[in-house]
Amino acid sequence: MADVHVKTAVTVRQPRARVYRFWRDFENFPRFMIHVESVQPTGDRHSHWVVTAPVGRKVEWDAEIVEERENELIAWRSLPGADVDNEGAVRFADAPGDRGTEIHVDLRYAVPGGAATDLLAKLFGEQPEQQVKDDLRRAKQVLETGEVVRSEATPHGVGARGQVLQRPAQPGSDG
Repeated sequence: MADVHVKTAVTVRQPRARVYRFWRDFENFPRFMIHVESVQPTGDRHSHWVVTAPVGRKVEWDAEIVEERENELIAWRSLPGADVDNEGAVRFADAPGDRGTEIHVDLRYAVPGGAATDLLAKLFGEQPEQQVKDDLRRAKQVLETGEVVRSEATPHGVGARGQVLQRPAQPGSDG
């Protein structure tokens, strides 16, 4: 299945139980994942995903949790008929030195449209590994501060999609 395989991690200065609960509420994902438009629970272990793929195409799938250990692991896979076959796991571990929680993401998916779409995505700066790292950075911000940190000069809202248009903070004109 895996045209793309991404493994990355981030440390969040929050207790593991809080990080796990936030992540387990999949409706939080559009707050920090740029391409995720919505995730709707359809049962205790099932959800429906709507995502914007490269070149503005929308893709959807149903997913199921295949393994879950509270405060430790959530593993999932897409169900048959998905626009994007995917599977993965997110692990939660105490960070060394009492620094919070490590979130480890291991994601595999088939690129919709195959190699041509993959090439187009890379040409537009949409490398999967960087996208996941950016999403994790925004998740860290939401968990630590309650929102994605943004410049006052570009207040595009709290949704992750609006963050694409952001630019680094600049000093105000009065200072």
